[in-house]
Amino acid sequence: MTHHDLAVVGTGSGNTIVDERFTGLDVVHVEATRFGGTCLNVGCIPTKMLAHTADLARSARTAARFGVDATIDRVRWRDIVDRVYGRLDPIGDRGREKRAAHGTVHIGHARFTGPRALTVDLADGGTTAFTADRVVLATGGRPTVPPVVADSGVPFDTSDTIMRIEELPRRLAVLGGGYIAAELAHVFGGLGCEVTIVEVADTLLAGMDETVAQRFTGAVRERFDVRTGVAVQRVTGGAGEIRLLLDDGTQVRADRLLVAAGRTPNGDRMDLPAGDVATHDDGRVRVDRYGRTTAEGVWALGDISTAHPLKHVANHEARVVAHNLAHPDDLRAVDHERVPAAVFANPQVGTVGLTAQQCRADGLAHRTGFHEYSEVAYGWAMEERRGFCKVITAPDGRLLGAHVLGPQASVLVQQLVQAMALGVTAQRLADVQYWIHPALSEVVENALRDVQ
Repeated sequence: MTHHDLAVVGTGSGNTIVDERFTGLDVVHVEATRFGGTCLNVGCIPTKMLAHTADLARSARTAARFGVDATIDRVRWRDIVDRVYGRLDPIGDRGREKRAAHGTVHIGHARFTGPRALTVDLADGGTTAFTADRVVLATGGRPTVPPVVADSGVPFDTSDTIMRIEELPRRLAVLGGGYIAAELAHVFGGLGCEVTIVEVADTLLAGMDETVAQRFTGAVRERFDVRTGVAVQRVTGGAGEIRLLLDDGTQVRADRLLVAAGRTPNGDRMDLPAGDVATHDDGRVRVDRYGRTTAEGVWALGDISTAHPLKHVANHEARVVAHNLAHPDDLRAVDHERVPAAVFANPQVGTVGLTAQQCRADGLAHRTGFHEYSEVAYGWAMEERRGFCKVITAPDGRLLGAHVLGPQASVLVQQLVQAMALGVTAQRLADVQYWIHPALSEVVENALRDVQ
């Protein structure tokens, strides 16, 4: 059995751990699938490249309201996929080659056999085993597939597979109403598929601020067949003719089924108890504020352990863990306050901090500022009738949360994220700077001034 100074299991954000600070150490990297992790291969980056393409197609279809008559002659799905993965796949390949040139790389599933001892079931057959002085777990998560689908025998896709299918389906059923379901529904609907969304909650994006969830659901209903407040009782049929039988007595017919019903941390595939690594009830690896697990010398980051399964959170945690590995006498803590998020669908969403319903549930005194896109000049230019900016403050003006729905929401919310991080009050943020007129950012300014 070989021994290494450091083992990094997972090559998404985990691949950013080892830099010049670790020169001279014997490092092994283990990856179960492709280098780059979820974000590069089946998550953040390819979905946004596809979402931008869908935005272009939708812009053409809706241009008539601006006096521009445009048509789409053809959607070349294979060319779209080749553009996306022709750029992304080489990045992962280069990452693997770089690590292999300066250390050991194993492609396969790693599992603990003892404290800081792991065996890898190699993708090309066989096994290999090693021990390490220190281990970093960064194996991410995977799509959750409800038993009603998994046990049905009916073919289905997840976010791991849907972006590489050979051709666009005419009819796509999407099971789930969170951000992954919303973004992929936008992609395939924007490219011309007939989309039906089935969600057990009463709205899409149910965990977000209530105004975001309500308006987003209303906007998506105008584009797609949206079934909310219903559950799938049975899945039947086969490729090209899938039927979802719902508990309200209705059914959905589709050529393909996309399951986007959440994600599961991958720790359950690693025999964690053998390595003395404890987990939460939901399967996430337990870590302290420095990224240390319950096992001596074992650290964890990203979707396998965090309560915020977002790439920018995983990157932050990776920077903290890397520092702490390199400087054990000067530990830094992970900061999970004010974590922002975005949904790259149509409409787009940007959000940070507390929602209105969380404030009420916690009994927090708060004030709200709200402004519509349709009430600022650039909103008029865009004919935007659903978009808004909503800010939530404490009575002293400190920002508690901010929620933007509409074009450029993921960019507009960032100034509010920064203000929260710096402790700037709503009034101070509104007054301390010029706001470019007639830029869309005026919707943020006016929401800040509308706080009452």
